[in-house]
Amino acid sequence: MTDIEQVVTRTRNIEKLLRLQYHAEGEGLHELITSCEERLPHDVVSKLRYVATCRNKVVKDDKSELEDQAKFILMCDDCEKELTPRSSRFIWRVAILLMVVMTLAAAGFYYANWDVLTHHFLSK
Repeated sequence: MTDIEQVVTRTRNIEKLLRLQYHAEGEGLHELITSCEERLPHDVVSKLRYVATCRNKVVKDDKSELEDQAKFILMCDDCEKELTPRSSRFIWRVAILLMVVMTLAAAGFYYANWDVLTHHFLSK
């Protein structure tokens, strides 16, 4: 994947989160950030500005390449994580935990009672 493809793909996800979760309005990423800056977590604004600046450099400049790809990806990951509503992450964790607990409880029940249950399953 080229730098431009990667930058555009990652920033589209961030733009979508800004529009859906924070009701941002505007054309570019900088405008979106400015329109909802007071509703954003304070520590993520500078990261978003960095991502927007990198995006503009790569997309609008013919000869420009992504200078520090690892830093850009890290910043995008941090921004996406911060902008994603925490409740959905919490709910997924609880759902997975409940599924694991129920599966372990069922396996423990069958393990403890297998001798009794086999008489019922195998009898005619």
